[in-house]
Parts: sequence; structure tokens; C-alpha cells
Amino acid sequence: MPAGRPRAEGETPSGRPTHCDERHGHGGQTRIGTCAVRYPGPPGERGVTDPPGGRAAARRRREIWLGMLRALATATALVALYYLLPLDRLSNVPLAVTLVAGLLILLAVASWQLRTVLRARYPAVRAAVALATTVPWFLLLFASAYYVMARGTPGSFSQHLTRTDALYFTVTTFSTVGFGDITATSQTARLVVTVQMILDLLALGLGIRVFIGAVKRAREAQSG
Repeated sequence: MPAGRPRAEGETPSGRPTHCDERHGHGGQTRIGTCAVRYPGPPGERGVTDPPGGRAAARRRREIWLGMLRALATATALVALYYLLPLDRLSNVPLAVTLVAGLLILLAVASWQLRTVLRARYPAVRAAVALATTVPWFLLLFASAYYVMARGTPGSFSQHLTRTDALYFTVTTFSTVGFGDITATSQTARLVVTVQMILDLLALGLGIRVFIGAVKRAREAQSG
């Protein structure tokens, strides 16, 4: 708005005209509905109206798409590492050490993800991204253990396992489908599969509930 010119009715301090929808209630009271700022467009064209919730909705949609892309990129990178890393070298490392180390790293990543959910502007979107990152890590950890076990001890399973076979067996165990085409035959393999099934129940029951609780706490903190 030029200096010295009085502000006209319906203008913002910057001189941009506003538009408000008024709604009359009971008792002669006037309630203001949506109020938007009209930005002047090129000569001969009407200005663009930007409602207050428009930018927030667009920002939320952008966060959802970016979150989906991040989750997809992370899962793709983890799968690529699973197929490219020289897992055969882990045959000389005790299986218990590999599993415990992997689970500790997974726990640290999940704890960091929970903190990011609590601080996120859109906690539900951040929680979905966190789960889309944590679950593939969990599955690929056990798939790697099964593959290394099959390479180090050929009689651990009913057939020789490739990396794809190990991943397939892990996912069918996680989803409780269990087609029975691949089974654990050695005592060590059955023990590891039992550990995975127990952790599956914890991940599906407790893990998801923890993330949902973090989303609720974040929303309460934002509303408070």
C-alpha cells in the first residue's frame, strides 16, 4: 500500500484486498466464515484467492508424497544392499553375534524414529514412513541370517537357499502364511525361526501400538 494513503475497508496492511464470507447467526450476531486474501493477477485477469487452509492442505499433501518417496527409496536401498553385500563373509561370525548386533541397530533406529514422530509437524505421516523403514530392515536382517546359515551349514533347511529364497522364507514366516515348501530342519535354524516368530508378534502388537501412541502424544502436544 502506498505511503500516506488511508487503508480502505477490506484491505490488509500490505494493500491487498480481502474477502470474507459472513454468516449471520441467532440474535443478530455475525460470524465470520472463511476469509482469504486476493492477490492481484496480471492486468485484465482476476486475482487469485488463497483460503487459509489451502496452503496447509497443500503442505500436508507434499509431506505425504515426500514421505512415501523416502520410504520407497529407503526400502529399495536396503533390498539392494541385501543383494549386493558380501554376506558370505559373515559365515565365520557367530550367528548369535550377527543377530544381536542387527537387532540392537534396529532398536536404535526405531528409537530415533519415535523421537522424530514426536517432533514432526505431521506425526501420522512420519510414523508411516518410520514403519515403512523399520519393517524392511527387520525382514532383511532375518533373511540375511537364514542365507548365511544355509551357506555355512547346508543341512539347516530343506533345500539350498538363494538370497531370494531366504527373503521369501522370511516374508512367509512374518505373514504367518507358511506354504511349507521351505522348512527349517536343523535345531539352530528352528531356534532362529522361533525367535523371528516371537519378534513378529511383538512387532505387530507392541511396535505398532508404540508408534500409534507417539502419534497421539504429538497431536496432543500440538493442540495444547
